[in-house]
Amino acid sequence: MAVDTGRPVVRAADAKRVRGRGHGDAKNGDPKNPGGRNQGRLRRSLATHWYAWCMVAPVVAVIGVIVGYPLVRGIYLSTTNATEANVERHIGVNHIPATYESVGLDNYTAILTDGVFWDRLGWTVVWTVSCVALSFALGLALATMLNRKLAGRSFYRMALILPWAVPAFVSVFTWRLLFNEKNGILNQLLAGGGIDAIPWLNDPTWAKLSVITVNVWLGVPFMLVAMLGGLQSIPGELYEAAEMDGAGPWQRFRHITLPGLRTVGSTVVLISGIWTFNMFPVIFLLTRGGPGDATEILVTYAYRLSFVVSPRDFSGSAAWGVLILLLLSFFAVIYRRALRKQGEVW
Repeated sequence: MAVDTGRPVVRAADAKRVRGRGHGDAKNGDPKNPGGRNQGRLRRSLATHWYAWCMVAPVVAVIGVIVGYPLVRGIYLSTTNATEANVERHIGVNHIPATYESVGLDNYTAILTDGVFWDRLGWTVVWTVSCVALSFALGLALATMLNRKLAGRSFYRMALILPWAVPAFVSVFTWRLLFNEKNGILNQLLAGGGIDAIPWLNDPTWAKLSVITVNVWLGVPFMLVAMLGGLQSIPGELYEAAEMDGAGPWQRFRHITLPGLRTVGSTVVLISGIWTFNMFPVIFLLTRGGPGDATEILVTYAYRLSFVVSPRDFSGSAAWGVLILLLLSFFAVIYRRALRKQGEVW
């Protein structure tokens, strides 16, 4: 008996072809609608992770209001000639409208062609590199010592973290009393040894050393905690195997400890660098940028333009702020690329 199989085979082939075309369209997207695939991915992401999006939305909204609006407003003001004399203000019942105008990039041109910016930038870089390097070295040394078994280790850890727990302005005012040229404890100790008093905050060189000392004192606890956590994450078997192979303390530190701390160290160096670059309280509360302008960094000078000089230069201060943001962003990008070349991707 003959069996006619032609038509079912054709139908099966057509159905398979139709299913394949539909699957391919869903996977590759419609050529006539290149945005369809992206829209499909967005819908699937929203449908799958809707709870996460709901949790993140309030944070994004708050950051947008607290950070986003001031940032956009600052960028806009940096392209104007806004000062205290021409911004919108109210005097009693009288309303004075704003009269400032857009000047394009004139503020940036004036800043970059002025030697004041480059002088402040040079000292800011020296200040940042010195503080971060000293804080990192001291924090690593203390963390290495506290990672060993010794009597009273918990007490030492708490004592070394104490400067981090004290508010920064309290610490700075305490150091200001210590650095007092006439009645400070440091100069009294020197006088007891027959040494003349040192003008800690009244001499440009000593003032720079003083602000670096205070900032390092504030930054060491952060480095200590981070480095101690990194040291405790390194397997002890590596040290035991290296010691059995005859490696000395320096060789173990160089070939095991430092590579094991690379990830943690690179992160804390970046964070500490950004913090120190913008460390306003130490400079302003300790020396107010003095004597003269010897310890003035970029952020304190931007503050001075907006709140100290008269008339207050809002546009100039905003331009300084934007340049600071660009410098830090450039540093972060370069630093991240350098880490990526070394195999540290984060």
